[in-house]
Amino acid sequence: MYPQQVIDALRHVRYPGTGKDLIESGMLEDDIRISGFEVSFSLIFEKDNDPFMKSVLKAAEVALQTYINPNVTANIHPKFVKQNLTSHSDSGLTSHISAQHVIAIHSGKGGVGKSTVTANLAVALAQAGYKVGLLDADIHGPSMPKMFATEDCRPFSVEIEGRTLIEPIEQYGVKMLSIGFFVNPDQAVIWRGGMASNAIKQLISDAHWGELDYFLIDLPPGTSDIHLTLISELQLTGVIVVTTPQPVALVDARKGVEMFRNEKVNVPILGLIENMAWFTPAELPENKYYIFGKDGGKNLAAELNIPLLGQIPLVQSIREGGDDGTPIALQVGHPAAEAFRKIINSLR
Repeated sequence: MYPQQVIDALRHVRYPGTGKDLIESGMLEDDIRISGFEVSFSLIFEKDNDPFMKSVLKAAEVALQTYINPNVTANIHPKFVKQNLTSHSDSGLTSHISAQHVIAIHSGKGGVGKSTVTANLAVALAQAGYKVGLLDADIHGPSMPKMFATEDCRPFSVEIEGRTLIEPIEQYGVKMLSIGFFVNPDQAVIWRGGMASNAIKQLISDAHWGELDYFLIDLPPGTSDIHLTLISELQLTGVIVVTTPQPVALVDARKGVEMFRNEKVNVPILGLIENMAWFTPAELPENKYYIFGKDGGKNLAAELNIPLLGQIPLVQSIREGGDDGTPIALQVGHPAAEAFRKIINSLR
């Protein structure tokens, strides 16, 4: 066995965040050591909480055994360019959030259920025992107060180490802030991009979030100043893209993926969620009707070489849970709730 064989084998392993192979991504460190069928080397990751690290290390080992020899023993060591968010970078908004994972949930267009998915993911994570924060960054269409039955709540201020901070509203084990808590719900928020971005920055930097395992950000649909602000000033673990299987939604989902993959943005794509994948009536739980098309999101994920995190059915109880302020993820054992639970298991 010689180094070029190792390099050639690793060309068969792709990093899910970019879709590029490990060699093309420049992840292989120049420290290959070979002794018989034992090989050791390092793979370089952006940060020590990279969500794909374990799967990539395993895939690299399998590739060596598949393309070189099944008896290969691999000692693969991860190295990191950036430290975990808990190391508190002194720049941008990162220093104001102490979270193991900061995940943005994005959709290319409105109406695909992005906020519903975000709310249920947050609840599912909290029920799994994690400390969860949720920022409703959709300034012009905040929906989290209604989805969490907290429309009448108003955050209050607290004194923390000499600073006056906003105390997030907590519901179902999720700490949450939204512009919806501070404006008249019957009036439209007519703000220019700069004002909206500054409001989001304040909800992050002037809030008492505490120590979190997951900090979820419900982004506005499309692209805007808010997206650019968060990307440039907050060290994101990655982004989840939500779409329906409908072709018109897939066009915008593809654009969203490419935006985050752009070399100037370079945010890892954690995966794609296909929402409203099929309609299942309550009286016929085994039936599936593909109202918006079949497997559109699944096929797009395969085409773009990103993980398909899950397919969420279109069922009445999910809509009712969102409107009533009781996300379906609260109903342990419900098929729709289990779909969200499977998604968070793939993120952990």
